Amino acid sequence: MSRIALVEPPYEPEVGAQLESMMPAGVPPIGLFRMFARNLPMTGAMHGWGRYELGRQLTLTMREREITITRTCARCRCEYEWGVHVSMFAERAGLTTAQIVSLTHGTPDDPCWESPRERLLIETVDALHATSDIDDALWARLAEVMDDSQFLDLLLLCGWYHAISFAATAARVPHEPNTPRFADFAPAS
Repeated sequence: MSRIALVEPPYEPEVGAQLESMMPAGVPPIGLFRMFARNLPMTGAMHGWGRYELGRQLTLTMREREITITRTCARCRCEYEWGVHVSMFAERAGLTTAQIVSLTHGTPDDPCWESPRERLLIETVDALHATSDIDDALWARLAEVMDDSQFLDLLLLCGWYHAISFAATAARVPHEPNTPRFADFAPAS
Protein backbone atom coordinates (compact mmCIF):
# COMPACT_ATOMS: atom_id res chain seq x y z
CA MET A 1 0.00 0.00 0.00
CA SER A 2 1.47 3.31 -1.07
CA ARG A 3 2.08 5.80 1.73
CA ILE A 4 1.07 8.56 -0.69
CA ALA A 5 -2.14 7.70 -2.50
CA LEU A 6 -1.81 7.35 -6.25
CA VAL A 7 -4.23 9.45 -8.27
CA GLU A 8 -6.88 7.26 -9.84
CA PRO A 9 -8.92 7.71 -13.02
CA PRO A 10 -10.95 9.51 -13.99
CA TYR A 11 -8.27 12.18 -13.73
CA GLU A 12 -8.82 15.90 -13.48
CA PRO A 13 -8.06 17.35 -16.96
CA GLU A 14 -4.76 18.96 -15.93
CA VAL A 15 -3.60 15.77 -14.16
CA GLY A 16 -4.65 13.58 -17.08
CA ALA A 17 -2.80 15.78 -19.57
CA GLN A 18 0.37 15.71 -17.45
CA LEU A 19 0.25 11.93 -17.02
CA GLU A 20 -0.45 11.37 -20.71
CA SER A 21 2.58 13.49 -21.63
CA MET A 22 4.82 11.31 -19.46
CA MET A 23 4.02 7.96 -21.08
CA PRO A 24 4.21 6.50 -24.59
CA ALA A 25 0.94 6.86 -26.51
CA GLY A 26 -1.69 4.42 -25.33
CA VAL A 27 0.27 3.25 -22.28
CA PRO A 28 -1.41 3.91 -18.93
CA PRO A 29 0.63 5.94 -16.42
CA ILE A 30 2.81 4.01 -14.01
CA GLY A 31 2.21 4.23 -10.28
CA LEU A 32 5.24 6.40 -9.63
CA PHE A 33 3.92 9.10 -11.95
CA ARG A 34 0.44 8.79 -10.45
CA MET A 35 2.00 9.39 -7.04
CA PHE A 36 4.02 12.36 -8.29
CA ALA A 37 0.79 13.84 -9.67
CA ARG A 38 -0.19 14.59 -6.06
CA ASN A 39 2.18 17.56 -6.51
CA LEU A 40 1.48 18.70 -10.05
CA PRO A 41 3.94 21.64 -10.16
CA MET A 42 6.74 19.29 -9.03
CA THR A 43 5.67 16.69 -11.57
CA GLY A 44 5.74 19.23 -14.38
CA ALA A 45 9.20 20.42 -13.36
CA MET A 46 10.52 16.86 -13.11
CA HIS A 47 9.04 15.86 -16.45
CA GLY A 48 11.46 17.96 -18.49
CA TRP A 49 14.49 16.56 -16.68
CA GLY A 50 13.20 12.99 -16.86
CA ARG A 51 12.64 13.42 -20.60
CA TYR A 52 16.24 14.53 -21.00
CA GLU A 53 17.56 11.61 -18.94
CA LEU A 54 15.65 9.10 -21.09
CA GLY A 55 15.99 10.98 -24.37
CA ARG A 56 18.31 11.08 -27.32
CA GLN A 57 20.15 14.21 -26.19
CA LEU A 58 21.74 12.29 -23.31
CA THR A 59 25.38 11.73 -24.30
CA LEU A 60 25.38 8.15 -23.04
CA THR A 61 24.02 5.37 -25.24
CA MET A 62 20.72 3.74 -24.32
CA ARG A 63 22.68 0.69 -23.19
CA GLU A 64 25.00 2.77 -20.99
CA ARG A 65 22.00 4.63 -19.59
CA GLU A 66 20.22 1.41 -18.69
CA ILE A 67 23.35 -0.12 -17.14
CA THR A 68 23.64 2.99 -14.97
CA ILE A 69 19.96 3.12 -14.03
CA THR A 70 19.58 -0.61 -13.39
CA ARG A 71 22.70 -0.72 -11.21
CA THR A 72 21.70 2.44 -9.33
CA CYS A 73 18.22 1.14 -8.58
CA ALA A 74 19.61 -2.25 -7.52
CA ARG A 75 22.19 -0.63 -5.22
CA CYS A 76 19.40 1.52 -3.71
CA ARG A 77 17.33 -1.69 -3.32
CA CYS A 78 14.50 -0.04 -5.25
CA GLU A 79 12.82 -3.06 -6.74
CA TYR A 80 9.98 -0.91 -8.11
CA GLU A 81 12.05 1.30 -10.44
CA TRP A 82 14.53 -1.48 -11.19
CA GLY A 83 11.60 -3.65 -12.35
CA VAL A 84 10.15 -0.87 -14.51
CA HIS A 85 13.47 -0.38 -16.30
CA VAL A 86 14.22 -4.08 -16.69
CA SER A 87 10.77 -4.71 -18.18
CA MET A 88 10.67 -1.63 -20.43
CA PHE A 89 14.28 -1.13 -21.54
CA ALA A 90 16.62 -4.07 -20.82
CA GLU A 91 15.83 -5.97 -24.01
CA ARG A 92 15.99 -2.84 -26.19
CA ALA A 93 19.33 -1.96 -24.58
CA GLY A 94 20.67 -5.43 -25.37
CA LEU A 95 21.15 -6.47 -21.75
CA THR A 96 21.38 -10.23 -21.32
CA THR A 97 19.91 -12.18 -18.42
CA ALA A 98 23.44 -12.68 -17.05
CA GLN A 99 24.06 -8.94 -17.20
CA ILE A 100 20.79 -8.15 -15.41
CA VAL A 101 21.73 -10.68 -12.71
CA SER A 102 25.15 -9.05 -12.43
CA LEU A 103 23.74 -5.52 -12.25
CA THR A 104 21.35 -6.66 -9.54
CA HIS A 105 23.56 -8.90 -7.42
CA GLY A 106 27.07 -9.00 -8.90
CA THR A 107 30.17 -6.95 -9.54
CA PRO A 108 31.80 -5.20 -12.49
CA ASP A 109 34.26 -8.10 -12.58
CA ASP A 110 31.59 -10.64 -13.54
CA PRO A 111 32.52 -12.41 -16.80
CA CYS A 112 29.39 -11.18 -18.60
CA TRP A 113 31.00 -7.71 -18.89
CA GLU A 114 33.42 -7.73 -21.82
CA SER A 115 33.47 -3.96 -22.37
CA PRO A 116 35.94 -2.06 -20.18
CA ARG A 117 33.74 1.05 -20.50
CA GLU A 118 30.71 -0.83 -19.19
CA ARG A 119 32.75 -2.16 -16.27
CA LEU A 120 33.76 1.43 -15.53
CA LEU A 121 30.13 2.55 -15.53
CA ILE A 122 29.30 -0.09 -12.92
CA GLU A 123 32.36 0.81 -10.83
CA THR A 124 31.31 4.46 -10.98
CA VAL A 125 27.75 3.76 -9.87
CA ASP A 126 29.12 1.65 -7.01
CA ALA A 127 31.56 4.38 -5.95
CA LEU A 128 28.91 7.09 -6.04
CA HIS A 129 26.53 4.90 -4.08
CA ALA A 130 29.11 3.96 -1.46
CA THR A 131 30.90 7.28 -0.99
CA SER A 132 29.02 9.97 -2.97
CA ASP A 133 32.35 10.54 -4.74
CA ILE A 134 34.72 9.19 -7.38
CA ASP A 135 38.34 8.81 -6.33
CA ASP A 136 41.14 10.21 -8.48
CA ALA A 137 42.19 6.82 -9.86
CA LEU A 138 38.69 5.92 -11.09
CA TRP A 139 38.20 9.46 -12.43
CA ALA A 140 41.42 9.16 -14.44
CA ARG A 141 40.31 5.83 -15.92
CA LEU A 142 36.93 7.33 -16.84
CA ALA A 143 38.62 10.37 -18.40
CA GLU A 144 40.32 8.05 -20.88
CA VAL A 145 36.92 7.04 -22.33
CA MET A 146 34.54 9.93 -21.51
CA ASP A 147 34.37 13.61 -22.27
CA ASP A 148 33.04 16.27 -19.90
CA SER A 149 29.48 16.06 -21.28
CA GLN A 150 29.39 12.32 -20.69
CA PHE A 151 30.81 12.75 -17.18
CA LEU A 152 28.08 15.22 -16.31
CA ASP A 153 25.36 13.02 -17.78
CA LEU A 154 26.65 9.99 -15.87
CA LEU A 155 26.86 11.83 -12.55
CA LEU A 156 23.41 13.40 -12.84
CA LEU A 157 21.79 10.22 -14.18
CA CYS A 158 23.05 8.28 -11.19
CA GLY A 159 21.92 11.01 -8.80
CA TRP A 160 18.51 11.32 -10.48
CA TYR A 161 17.85 7.62 -10.05
CA HIS A 162 18.95 7.78 -6.42
CA ALA A 163 16.22 10.39 -5.94
CA ILE A 164 13.66 8.33 -7.87
CA SER A 165 14.63 5.24 -5.85
CA PHE A 166 14.30 7.09 -2.57
CA ALA A 167 10.84 8.40 -3.50
CA ALA A 168 9.50 5.08 -4.80
CA THR A 169 10.84 3.06 -1.88
CA ALA A 170 9.99 5.44 0.97
CA ALA A 171 6.47 6.03 -0.39
CA ARG A 172 6.01 2.26 -0.91
CA VAL A 173 4.79 2.62 -4.49
CA PRO A 174 3.23 -0.75 -5.37
CA HIS A 175 4.97 -2.82 -8.02
CA GLU A 176 3.71 -2.50 -11.56
CA PRO A 177 1.87 -5.53 -12.91
CA ASN A 178 4.09 -7.90 -14.87
CA THR A 179 7.37 -6.31 -13.83
CA PRO A 180 10.14 -8.53 -12.52
CA ARG A 181 11.34 -8.75 -8.94
CA PHE A 182 14.92 -9.12 -7.74
CA ALA A 183 14.32 -12.82 -7.04
CA ASP A 184 13.46 -13.35 -10.72
CA PHE A 185 17.10 -12.58 -11.50
CA ALA A 186 18.75 -14.37 -8.60
CA PRO A 187 22.33 -15.58 -9.13
CA ALA A 188 22.73 -19.24 -10.00
CA SER A 189 23.63 -21.32 -6.98
